[in-house]
Amino acid sequence: MTVEPLKRGGIAIGEERNWLINLVQRVDSGLWPYLLRLSDSLLIVLAFILSYLIRYRLQWFRSVDPVFQTDFSSYIFSCLALVAILFALFHFSGVYRQRRDRLWLEELYTIASATTIGVVSLITVNLIFRPLLYSRLLFLYTAILVVLLLGISRFGISLVRGYLRRHGIGIQRVVLIGAGDVGRMVMRTIAARPGLGYQLIGFLDDNPAKGSTDIGRFKALGSVDNFTQVRNSYEIDLAIICLPWQSHRTVARLINECDQASIKAQVVPDLFQLTKNQMQVEEINGIPLISTREVSIAGGNLILKRMFDLVFSTVIGVFTLPISALIALAIRLDSPGPILYAQTRVGKNGQHFRIYKFRSMVINADARRSEMADLNEATGPLFKVRDDPRRTRVGRFLRRFSLDELPQLINIFRGEMSLVGPRPNLPEEVAQYQDWHYKRLSVSPGATGLWQVSGRSDLTFDEMVLLDIYYAENWSLGLDLNILISTVPKVLMGKGAY
Repeated sequence: MTVEPLKRGGIAIGEERNWLINLVQRVDSGLWPYLLRLSDSLLIVLAFILSYLIRYRLQWFRSVDPVFQTDFSSYIFSCLALVAILFALFHFSGVYRQRRDRLWLEELYTIASATTIGVVSLITVNLIFRPLLYSRLLFLYTAILVVLLLGISRFGISLVRGYLRRHGIGIQRVVLIGAGDVGRMVMRTIAARPGLGYQLIGFLDDNPAKGSTDIGRFKALGSVDNFTQVRNSYEIDLAIICLPWQSHRTVARLINECDQASIKAQVVPDLFQLTKNQMQVEEINGIPLISTREVSIAGGNLILKRMFDLVFSTVIGVFTLPISALIALAIRLDSPGPILYAQTRVGKNGQHFRIYKFRSMVINADARRSEMADLNEATGPLFKVRDDPRRTRVGRFLRRFSLDELPQLINIFRGEMSLVGPRPNLPEEVAQYQDWHYKRLSVSPGATGLWQVSGRSDLTFDEMVLLDIYYAENWSLGLDLNILISTVPKVLMGKGAY
C-alpha cells in the first residue's frame, strides 16, 4: 500500500510564519512552566493592588472610616505572604500539573478552590495577630480578582495553544493501531477533544473492511503489517496500540519496533472494551475488583440532565420570545406558507417524534429533495446543500445563525429532545446506518452538541457519529455547560451552518 506523507504539522516547507509562532519557537520549552509561575505571581500582586485601590481609594460598596485609612505599605507583607501561600496551594492541588485532558472550567475550579483556602488562611492569621489593622473586605476582593485574572490568563493561554496547534506547533502526530471498538473509543476522544493536541494521521487494522475504509478525515492505512511502511512515510510521534489481548505477541513486536524508531508507544488495555466511565473499581484487602456501572446519562444523572434542560430552556425561551415574534412576522411577510415547519425525526432508542423549526424553505421543499440529489455535499446518509435554492430570503438568514431551531424548545419541554445531544436524523437516514452508528441513538437528541461546536455541517457523518458516541459515554453537567458556552460564538460566526 502506497502512503502519501503529510507535511509536518500541516505547514509546508518555507511557509511564512507570523510573529507569535516565531516567538514561541525561540523560547526553550523548558522555560514555559517558570514563565507561567512568574505570570501568576505578577497577576496575584496586581489583584492585591487593585483590591487595595477598590477598597481604600474608590471605596466601592462600602465607605472606609477615615480612622481606618491604611497605606499600601502596611499590606506589602500580606501581599507577599499571599503569593507564597497560593504558590504552595497551587502546587499541591495540581494547578501546575501538565495534563492534556484538563478543561478550562476544571482548571478554573481548581484555582478558585485553592485561592479560597489561601485567602481564608491569610484572613485567619491577620485576625490573630493584627485584628484591627486590615480590611477583611480587601481580602475578599483579592480572592475574586485572583480567580478572575488567572481565569482570563488560562483562557488566553488555551486560545494561543489552540492557535499554535492549528499551525502545527505543540501537536503529537499519532497513528492508531487497531480500529475495533477500543480503537474507536480512542478515535472519538481525539475527535471530540482537539485541545489534547493529537493529530491522528490514520489507523491500521487487520480486518480488510476496516483497514481500507476511511472514517471521516481519519485515513485507513491498511493492515497492521503495514506499520513499518507507514512510520517510514509519515513523521510519527506516537503510536497508540488498541489490539485485543490475544494479540500480545504482535503488541510486543510493535512496541519494540517503536522503541527502535524513537516513536513513543502506548497500549490501551482491552479490558472488556470498557471506558473509565463504565468501570467501577473497589477493593478487598488491597485486591482490586472491577465491575461495570451504568453509562453516564442514566439514573440520577438522567434526572439531573432533565432538570438542567427545563431550567435553561425556560430562561432561553423567555429571553428569545421577542426575537421569535419578529422571526414569525418576517416569515409571514416573506413567503406563503406556515410559520412553523414540522418533520419526523428519530430520537432516543429509535423513537420517532415531530421536530419543530421556523420554516426556512419554500412550502414544497420536501417534494423537491429528490431533484437535488446531485447537489448533495454531505457524506454518508446526510443531505446538505450549501446554497440550497429552496431556501427563502428570510430562511437564509435564519439558517446562517441557527435561529430556525428556536422552536425546538417545544421538543425539549416535551422531553423528546435535550438542549445538548446528538443531531436528530431523518428515518431514511437512520435506515442507512452502519452497525456502530446506532450507538448515537442511546441518548436523547439535542438542539446543540459536540458536532455543532466542532464544525457543524463541515464535518463528515462518521466524524459526527464519533463525537455523539463520545458525548454519550462521557456526559457530565460540566460538559453540557462547556458545549452551551462554546455554541454561542459558533452560532454568532455562522461557521459551518447552511
